[in-house]
This record gives sequence, structure tokens and C-alpha cells, in this order.
Amino acid sequence: MELTTLIILIAGALCGGFVSGLSGFGLALVSLGFWLYVFPPTVAVPLVLLCSMVSQATMRMVWQHIDFKLVTPFLIGGLAGVIPGSVLVAYADPWGFKLFVGLFLLIFPPALYFTPPMALTFGGRWMDGVIGWIGGVMGGFAGLSGPPPILWASVRGWDKHQRRGVFQAFNSTVLIAALALQTAHGLVTREVLSAALLALPAILLGAWLGARTYHALSDRSFRNVVLALLFLSGLSLVWSSFAGLR
Repeated sequence: MELTTLIILIAGALCGGFVSGLSGFGLALVSLGFWLYVFPPTVAVPLVLLCSMVSQATMRMVWQHIDFKLVTPFLIGGLAGVIPGSVLVAYADPWGFKLFVGLFLLIFPPALYFTPPMALTFGGRWMDGVIGWIGGVMGGFAGLSGPPPILWASVRGWDKHQRRGVFQAFNSTVLIAALALQTAHGLVTREVLSAALLALPAILLGAWLGARTYHALSDRSFRNVVLALLFLSGLSLVWSSFAGLR
């Protein structure tokens, strides 16, 4: 592996691990912005799924805050969406998809930031499942399962532990399912495994630093940090989409 590729791999792992440790999501959103510069999507997507699973598994101190009654509709919808999302990989354009998601994240997080905190109850648990299904499709397609439930949780009025619990449990479940499907289709190659081993120390360090930062945040600060991370992820996805057209 070339030195430049290694540096970008580790930088993406460290930044993605920190964001994941802080917010319970975001490794795929952040790391893909780095890794798509040096790896094709067929390597970057299974790599980010594998690394996301490792990052989520290390955050044991947060699992105690997960309300599984709250999370269950998201999980059911998410698992139902993973299969069609994985099928789309063979037919859809990943660059156009990432551009669409990036533009979406440039609009809605700032809009929510300038909107007073709310506690929307529309649709109840049924709507939570629909949002989970959308996240499952996005996770199976490109490892981007986080934005739908994250934005939805931001308007539900939940506290930071409830939101982070939803993020972590949902992303862990959907990404593991997506990784299993991609493994079954032979996408987890020796190149992917080698890159993941090189990235592992940076992911663990970043996740540890992010988790420590999380405990110092208030509910409002956590909400603002999450929205800021989504906006920056949107910038990264838009930039990488246009870079991929060159």
C-alpha cells in the first residue's frame, strides 16, 4: 500500500471513529469522504461497514442507555430495508446517490438547527419503522444508514441518551446485516480485510476519544453537534461525488 493511501486510510479511520464514538453514528459518512479518494466503491463500502461494526462494538458504556422498546420499530424497518438496498448496489449509481444524500444533508440539518427544539409525535411507532426502513435501504446500498433515523430523532424531542441509543443500536444492527449480505456476495475481499486491520488502531483511538467527549455534552449541545456533523458529512459527500466525476 502506498504511503499516501495509508495516510488517507488512517486519517479517515481516526476521524470516523471519533465521530462514531461521540454521536453513535457517522463513521460511514465521515470515512467515505476520505476513502473514496483512494479506494473504489467496491472496496470502500464493505470497508466502512466492517469498520463501523468494530467501532460500535467498542462502545460498551453506552449500551446501558439503549431503550429497546424505543428502538424496536427502527430495527424491524431497518432489517426489512437492508435486502433491497443491497440489491440496488448492482443497478443504481452510487455517485448520484451520494450526491443526493449530500445535498439533503446540506439543507435539513441547518433548517433544524434554526428551528426551536420540538417533540413531534406524528405517526408514532409505525412512522419510526418507516424511517428505519429508509435507513436500512441506504445502509444496504452505501453504508449510509444513519441520516434518516438521526434527523427523525432530532424532531421527536428525545434526550441525548435516547437519541444516541437509537443511533447506536440501529446502525449496529443494519450495518452488520449489510456486511453479512456483502460478504455472501464476495465483496469482503482480502484487500478489504487488510485495509480494515490497518485502520483498526485509529478507529479504536478515535472511538475512545469521542465517547469521552460525549459524556461532557448537554442535551442541547449534543443536538447541535449532531446537526453540525450531518452538515459537514453532506459537504464531504457532495465534494467526493464531484471529485469522482473527474
